[in-house]
Amino acid sequence: MFVTLLKFTGNKAAAPAFMAAHNDWIAKGFADGAFLCVGTIQPAAGGAILAHGESRAEHDARIAADPFVQEGIVTAETIEIDPKRTAPALEFLKAVEA
Repeated sequence: MFVTLLKFTGNKAAAPAFMAAHNDWIAKGFADGAFLCVGTIQPAAGGAILAHGESRAEHDARIAADPFVQEGIVTAETIEIDPKRTAPALEFLKAVEA
C-alpha cells in the first residue's frame, strides 16, 4: 500500500492550466484499480493518494506520469506501508502486493 503526498511548489499558479489533465490522470488511477482514495491536503496545500495493488516501480511510474508532477506544480513523496492490522473492511490491504 502506498500513501503519496503531492505538495504544491512555487509553480502552483500553473495548476489551473493542467487541472483537466490531472483529473483525467486521477480517473485513470481509479479505473485501473490502483487508487483507493484521493483528496486535498488541507488547507489547499496539495493532494494525497492512497494506492494499492501495484509494485513500487509501477506506482512510481504512475505518479511520474501525473501532469502536475511533470510540470513541476507538485513534488511527490511516497511512503510504502505494509499493513499488519486493519478494520474488517480493509482486510484486502493485507494481501501481498503485486
